[in-house]
Amino acid sequence: MKSVKFFGLLLIGLFFSFQLSAQHKIVMHMSSADTLVWKGLMNNLKHLKEGWGNTVEVEVVTHGPGVEMMMKEKSTQAANISHYRSMGIHFYVCENTLREKKIDKQRIIEAGEFVPMGIGEIVMKQEQGWSYIKVGF
Repeated sequence: MKSVKFFGLLLIGLFFSFQLSAQHKIVMHMSSADTLVWKGLMNNLKHLKEGWGNTVEVEVVTHGPGVEMMMKEKSTQAANISHYRSMGIHFYVCENTLREKKIDKQRIIEAGEFVPMGIGEIVMKQEQGWSYIKVGF
């Protein structure tokens, strides 16, 4: 009887351990300069956090025209980005794009972080099992 109880407790422990460690990991690919696309991304982030709370881990990777969303003088979403950054969502800017477009890092909003290669970051996350979402219409 003791072994049955032990086995039952072991199964319950494993179940709760799995539940606590189970996470959704999503890398979102932003390559658009369209402010409506940026607004749509913010709505998606809001819904992900409302629906899954701390069980979702999200990275937004910007490159090409999408880096404009992260630029101080062009972003219409700086306040939202700062808000979601405080909730643990990372917003990455492609350094290759910055070099190509001759954009100084000082022009990127404070919540922005940098990766050497935006596409490379996306590929690495996919190789690690992250879900990929292309942002846009």
